[in-house]
Amino acid sequence: MNDKAFRQALGAFATGVCLITVNDERSGCLALTANSFSSVSLDPPLVLWSIQNNSECFREYTDCSHFGISILSASQEHLSNRYAQKGRHGIDAADFNSDRLATPLLRNALAQFSCKTHSIIDAGDHQIVIGEVIAYTTDDRDPLIFHGGRYDRLQSTAM
Repeated sequence: MNDKAFRQALGAFATGVCLITVNDERSGCLALTANSFSSVSLDPPLVLWSIQNNSECFREYTDCSHFGISILSASQEHLSNRYAQKGRHGIDAADFNSDRLATPLLRNALAQFSCKTHSIIDAGDHQIVIGEVIAYTTDDRDPLIFHGGRYDRLQSTAM
């Protein structure tokens, strides 16, 4: 199978963009950019995301008991780019608040989810992290979209 062509085919699926955050005892508060977020279950409330096995933050995200997910708005593309960079996962505290468990959550995100790690599933070159949502907030703004290897925005159409 041609890996590059397969990746391009996967890119045909438009996704939202989010920051996954954690407060690690040794590494401090971290954020990384992901577009692998998805809902799993309403009862109990479960969500998932995936992390590469060779991620430089692998231990921090797979050993944590709690993590946060912040869905980015169209105006937060710069934050997606920043936290997607290797070696740039330490958070800028001015952009975040903390939930009751001291997990950082991005201010002005479309949605914020505070999660308790439910399970981690080995899946090829990634681990699927499933979290139980223990609290959330939402806001009404335009989402940041990723499609075809680049950022995009939803275009509203008048009826």
